[in-house]
Amino acid sequence: MALMEGAIEISEEQEHGILIFHIKGRLDAISSPKAEKKIFEKINDGHYKLLMDFSEVSYLSSAGMRMLLSTSKKLKAFSGKLVLCCVTPNVMDVLKMSGFDHVLEITTSKELALSAFH
Repeated sequence: MALMEGAIEISEEQEHGILIFHIKGRLDAISSPKAEKKIFEKINDGHYKLLMDFSEVSYLSSAGMRMLLSTSKKLKAFSGKLVLCCVTPNVMDVLKMSGFDHVLEITTSKELALSAFH
């Protein structure tokens, strides 16, 4: 199934009190506000440990990076934490070029990401 432009799918699960978002598609100017709204609703519901699985994120724009930054800042206000895992090489290149690899916690596997919360 091909994703339409601006289409993003976000599924979620919980593991050891950590909310895990599985994000599939493109995080761009169209989809990022929708993703941010869903994520912020969860933070407002009291979920302060968030793990984002980026294994199926095919594209990350500056709007997507702003969403990650605002999520990280909002979580810090609650002494929470955001960890990304399984970032695809092309998305990782974008994060490195923008210096976000120093701002965000990024792990290579879900297991490492989960252990980063303890």
